[in-house]
Amino acid sequence: MKNNKKIYIETYGCQMNFSDSEIVASILKENGYEYTDDLTSAGIIFVNTCSIRENAEDRVRKRLHYFKSLRKKNPGLLIGLLGCMADRTKTALMDDEQLLDLVAGPDSYRHLPQLLEQVGTGRRAIDTILSVDETYADITPVRLDSNGVSAFISIMRGCENYCSYCVVPSTRGQERSRDAASIVRETRDLFDRGYREVTLLGQNVNSYAWKSGNDTINFSDLLRQVAAVNPLMRIRFATSHPKDISDDLLHAIADNHNLCKAIHLPVQSGSNHMLDLMNRKYTREQYQERIEAIRRIIPGCTISTDIIAGFCDEAEEDHRDTLSLMEWVGYDAAYMFKYSERPQTLAADTLKDNIPEEVKDRRLTEIINLQQKLSLANNLSDVGKTFEVLVEGRSKRSENQYFGRNSQNKVAVFTKTASGPGEYVTVRITGATSATLLGEVI
Repeated sequence: MKNNKKIYIETYGCQMNFSDSEIVASILKENGYEYTDDLTSAGIIFVNTCSIRENAEDRVRKRLHYFKSLRKKNPGLLIGLLGCMADRTKTALMDDEQLLDLVAGPDSYRHLPQLLEQVGTGRRAIDTILSVDETYADITPVRLDSNGVSAFISIMRGCENYCSYCVVPSTRGQERSRDAASIVRETRDLFDRGYREVTLLGQNVNSYAWKSGNDTINFSDLLRQVAAVNPLMRIRFATSHPKDISDDLLHAIADNHNLCKAIHLPVQSGSNHMLDLMNRKYTREQYQERIEAIRRIIPGCTISTDIIAGFCDEAEEDHRDTLSLMEWVGYDAAYMFKYSERPQTLAADTLKDNIPEEVKDRRLTEIINLQQKLSLANNLSDVGKTFEVLVEGRSKRSENQYFGRNSQNKVAVFTKTASGPGEYVTVRITGATSATLLGEVI
């Protein structure tokens, strides 16, 4: 089995990790390897994950122990760890627990063929050196687990915001933007291949800046260029930082039909005290002003967010501030977590993770319950409205139904029609849950 060049990639975490896995698959394909989604046939297993949440690392550790057990039937099986978790945990996972043969950080994927050759000679291989210029701009990603309709495009890498709870600056390095022309080319290529939606990815897309001659192309400029590829190609993006989202960006979205009317704007907390400790670089009032600008410039735009419960020194008043801000904004959706201290962060070095777990759990439950009410109310307000929905595939619950999303990033389920995946249909909403719109094609 040592010559088995089939690779299996298991990805955890954010959209950026899924995009990176596609880059890895492309690089290895060009070097004679073959991607497989069948774990039992693989000769090489890669796990690509992040270090943002402790429970994500725990899941990965369990999976690595399981993969190690597969060597009883497959002695030549190679196991590698990719991504943000690689550098921080390489000693424990490779030396102490002997779970890995290879470790590669997010800027080392071009070196994977050489690293695999090194492992093939009986030596373990490690490369977690960060780059100041790597963007993988020339790599055409292999689209893994694709529905043939939606795809990710990475437009920049790294982050320099240094939020006190976040490990990304230390695991992904400095911000660097990708050549705008290469992003437009990739978008056009995807459209020609039948894709009808792309999501532009970056830790903070608002910071995108590409120098072209004497000019600088910013994120608003890039959005306009990508939108011009074809009006039938929908454009989404993630993620925006509240301190950087400009009126010019909002006007670009408002002025282009195919720039989706949905913005993910992580707030993390509604308390100025917490925002200061988190080093978020904006206040509650400044965040609210940006929400008001979105409502004014892009009527009907949905807004989603990230929220952390139980950050260091969070008092009940701080928690109530978060709940009150949630109600004031009326978020359509949210990713909600309880705080877990991460090594190599400012918070781990300077603050105490001093909120009891039972308090974190209770506060997170209150946040989740409130968001479910907000999501349901927002979705029920869409009953009777009609939306243009991009069909993505068959509903998991019924073979007689399709599902897709509208521009506002809401999932709609409706009876199958002659129009299939990759086509647009007009759907009248007849009902709703907190997570899904129910409708009929008209």
